[in-house]
Amino acid sequence: MTTARRKRTKRESTAGALESGTELRADWRELEDKLGHRFERVELLALALTHRSHTYEARHGVPAVILPAHPEQRDQRNAPGTDNEQLEFLGDAVLGLVVTEALFREFPHCSEGELTRLRSNLVSRKRMADMGVELGLGDALLMGKSAEQNGGRKKPALLANAAEAVLAAVYLDAGVEGLAKLRAIAERYLVQPEMEAMRAALAVGAGRGAMRDHKTLLQERVQAEGAGKLKYIDTAQNGPPHDRTFSVEARLESEAGERVLASAEGSSKKEAQQRAAESALLHWSEVVEGVAR
Repeated sequence: MTTARRKRTKRESTAGALESGTELRADWRELEDKLGHRFERVELLALALTHRSHTYEARHGVPAVILPAHPEQRDQRNAPGTDNEQLEFLGDAVLGLVVTEALFREFPHCSEGELTRLRSNLVSRKRMADMGVELGLGDALLMGKSAEQNGGRKKPALLANAAEAVLAAVYLDAGVEGLAKLRAIAERYLVQPEMEAMRAALAVGAGRGAMRDHKTLLQERVQAEGAGKLKYIDTAQNGPPHDRTFSVEARLESEAGERVLASAEGSSKKEAQQRAAESALLHWSEVVEGVAR
């Protein structure tokens, strides 16, 4: 039997061993084309594309009430290895490695701080969500009806998490070639599209500020102007455990009292804080300087 025949037989037998509904679908074949990798263990790809809501509803059934979330869903967790959360954890780690390596190679004269900021930009939730869109993960995900009816297939957080999980699946499936496969994917979808912008930012001293996160920039603005003490206050949490939305306010304490600089929402507290900081910077003159006058 030829090598190609053995591989095809293995792929078919693996797909056939999966649970009903998780065989190698047409859109998953398209995903393989985009990744430049054919899965020997198709179950790894299926797991990477399994959102926790799919596993939960397979065990407990679809909630009678989807909006708002069914109360029994709260604090319920799936057994490890039955959804893509563990793969997401691994994907985040190995992606950080290959991106760090790429930046170290491309920008050998950059400081550790500059490389860290470049990496943070490349593997940010937004960039990973954009990658998820490019890979078509929204349609490819196995998702419960509760999450789907809440717009889960288009939510940046879910797409970003799925992208990391899929990268982990490639890494595991490719064996000794895992890191090489990930390097190629990261170069294609993350590093090269941003290369020109990164070089431009590094070429001009003032441009380096664009690589800092918004919370750092806002803190620097507050300190530079002696405007007071900056803090972030959690104001609300909404949605089921697998699809939380966090609300945060960026507040400034000064001799004149405490005032809200901006408020924002995000799929995590960190994301909400970054968005609040970005909004505060955009409206700094209106909120702070306007009050001073």
